[in-house]
Amino acid sequence: MIILDRYEGDYAVIEVDNQIINIDRDLLEEGLKEGDVLVFKQGRYYKDEETTKARKKYMADRFSKLWKE
Repeated sequence: MIILDRYEGDYAVIEVDNQIINIDRDLLEEGLKEGDVLVFKQGRYYKDEETTKARKKYMADRFSKLWKE
């Protein structure tokens, strides 16, 4: 899984299989946000809408359970 961690100047920091990698920001589709799940196609990174939604819901559910305990 490829996740956009953050932006740092002209670079994007992504997590790929638990490794942190810096890539040129120009390789990303416009409008990506931190936490988006990405797919790599034809030399660029694009948002995987379905997986991003599922991951955000999973994380929200986990945090809500923490607050209930």
